[in-house]
Amino acid sequence: MALVTSKEMFKKAYDGGYAIGAFNVNNMEIIQGITEAAIEKRAPLILQVSKGARAYAKHVYLMKLIEAAIQDAEQTAGFDLPIVVHLDHGDSFELCKSCIDGGFTSVMIDKSGLPFEENIKITKQVVEYAHDHGVVVEAELGTLAGVEDEVNVSAEDSSYTRAEDVEEFVKSTGCDSLAIAIGTSHGAYKFKAEQCTRNEKGILVPPPLRFDILEDVSKRLPGFPIVLHGSSSVPQEFVKIINECGGKMPDAVGIPEEQLRQAARGAVCKINIDSDLRLAMTACIRQHFTEHPDHFDPRQYLKPARVAIKEMVEHKLVDVLGCDGKA
Repeated sequence: MALVTSKEMFKKAYDGGYAIGAFNVNNMEIIQGITEAAIEKRAPLILQVSKGARAYAKHVYLMKLIEAAIQDAEQTAGFDLPIVVHLDHGDSFELCKSCIDGGFTSVMIDKSGLPFEENIKITKQVVEYAHDHGVVVEAELGTLAGVEDEVNVSAEDSSYTRAEDVEEFVKSTGCDSLAIAIGTSHGAYKFKAEQCTRNEKGILVPPPLRFDILEDVSKRLPGFPIVLHGSSSVPQEFVKIINECGGKMPDAVGIPEEQLRQAARGAVCKINIDSDLRLAMTACIRQHFTEHPDHFDPRQYLKPARVAIKEMVEHKLVDVLGCDGKA
């Protein structure tokens, strides 16, 4: 089957009360782990490519790996796995155009750091080109803190989405989905320790997401696809392994999964998992070399990393997003 856009995928998600998982990909093992999990759980899937990942792995390599994943689903599972290939946080019209021309079925133009009218102007330009080529567009209002590729947005420079702006923005741009800022952030360090409290076990507990903003946006844009970025939970079992095996990740904390479940059950149709995949891979590789310092064949440590990614994605698809069996 050909790649699909997210339009029908999002409609089914809203009607069914679940969310689609959007996972960032960088290499073969990550793509295999994600798609094998989606095949096993029969879950629709969005594979995201950031500007940095595209520069690292090259556009053509990533597209061919994704094509192989689709073929694998058809041959091994006997059904068509719906996959969207999406540009994550595109920062220019030129980058979005290149991805559209190169076969992506969805692009994000993120000009949320610009003044409102400038955001509208550039987003509209991307929408017009994308729609002429049968591609959908995600835009963003509000600015997330954290690290995304080389961009580091401080907590002081981040901002919540103003619900009163969303209707004008969507109408003026014609975008197909909207990423909003309600307290999520990029990377494994989503909150500073001083922003959190500690529970009885001494574990950091982050501040709650602003579900009041999400509810307001949903009322103003009923049925319109809403997206959450920076929604990795930063599994503490991986953080623990990394720290025990020579890494230094003190006070890494993510979004509690119960809050992501709440968002996924009707108000949000797409949830981006940004750093959990890299944590799983890093933890497995560090642990492998700690236990087997004599090993040198990459297959010896990349294979368990791929398995860990697959198991983690299965958990997200079933227990957090609720999209298993929906493909």
